[in-house]
Amino acid sequence: MKFLESNTVELKEIVNNDFKKEIVAFANTSGGEIFVGVDNKGNVIGIDNAEKEMERISSMIRDGIKPDLIHFTTVETIEVENKNIIRVNVSRGGKIPYHLTDKGMKPSGVYVRHGVASVPASEEMIREMIKQNDGTTYDKARSLNQELTFDFAESFFKKYGVPFAYENKRTLGLIDSDGFYTNAALLLSDQCEHSIKCAIFKGTGKSTFRARKEFYGSILQQLEDAYRYIDLSNNNPAIIEGLQRIEHLDYPKSAVREALLNAIVHRDYNYSGSIIVNIFDDRIEFVSLGGLVKGISIDDIMHGVSQSRNMMIANIFYRLELIESYGTGIQRIIESYKGKKQPEFKIGQASFVTVLPNHNYSAKVVSDNHSVMLSPNESKVLGLLNEKQIISRKDVEELLGTSSFPANKILRSLVNKDKIQMLGVGKSTRYVLKDRS
Repeated sequence: MKFLESNTVELKEIVNNDFKKEIVAFANTSGGEIFVGVDNKGNVIGIDNAEKEMERISSMIRDGIKPDLIHFTTVETIEVENKNIIRVNVSRGGKIPYHLTDKGMKPSGVYVRHGVASVPASEEMIREMIKQNDGTTYDKARSLNQELTFDFAESFFKKYGVPFAYENKRTLGLIDSDGFYTNAALLLSDQCEHSIKCAIFKGTGKSTFRARKEFYGSILQQLEDAYRYIDLSNNNPAIIEGLQRIEHLDYPKSAVREALLNAIVHRDYNYSGSIIVNIFDDRIEFVSLGGLVKGISIDDIMHGVSQSRNMMIANIFYRLELIESYGTGIQRIIESYKGKKQPEFKIGQASFVTVLPNHNYSAKVVSDNHSVMLSPNESKVLGLLNEKQIISRKDVEELLGTSSFPANKILRSLVNKDKIQMLGVGKSTRYVLKDRS
């Protein structure tokens, strides 16, 4: 009998360190047979103490390969040319990708059969195998990275009074039935590979940056950090009417919160790009990757229809009471702008953009080249600021010989025209030139 190596046959003189790699490759591809005691030219050499070697092979399969491959393999001794050799039959496994326990689910631990060789699988190939096994839902699929920590998530769950023990992780879908971390776990972990990028621009275009920041870590940490950063740009100019101080935020906090949550919960994490938050003088844009789920239109969204792309993540955020119920986020954004200029929702093939208008921005005061028209009194106030660098409302009242209401109106106009910046609140409120702040 002559043996010949092929895409389904591997020949080994002895059991060596590469043996597990061959088993993994067959299990991940089309199955095959490994003959031990046959050289690479097909000559039968035989093997001493076949029973001991069979036990060694069984131990390799049981302890050295994950997920469990026992039911997809058989190990037996056969006699060829009056010599004992071992035949290991490997069927294609039902839970690909299989990997070496000590290497993990990465190219150095996942192998496939290519011709007569067992070769490392690329990360793209590993992801495709995971999709074949677990379906196309990203957050349900097995994570390539199984070395995850949850320092931030544990503190976050504790703060919100939600248990986060091992069994809770299983219930939430962070750990699958085979004990592997899912991509939902990866997103909540400190090792999350995605990020949120925030940029603040001068004016209404992208020609001049004021500041930029990128946030990493668990998506729960990114949520907190990005919201806090955006809130720093949510100015709160106020006017005094009689004895009442009336404040007007640039953006409703509930709208900012919902837009950020929607971008995180519903984005397509199969894309490696970041969520983008662009802050302009007149608006904030939240750019989430992935567009709408197939079969859902923007009209459906407006009517409260919801089909989450990441059901596990949506459920976790619901358990944490970060979202109230499915399909209501867009409606709450619209309701927060009742009686004002309405938000926009722009749908692309691979993007969903939420645009929140600035309540306090007046397009009439800014032209295309960012120049502004100033009243005589506004020019006087700027002249005072050039001299003193920082002023109060009282300084303006004394300068113009007026009461508090006209003084406040002038100061607010200069804030809206991007000429000055308000610092502090109440009696401690002061104003500085914008370019000096």
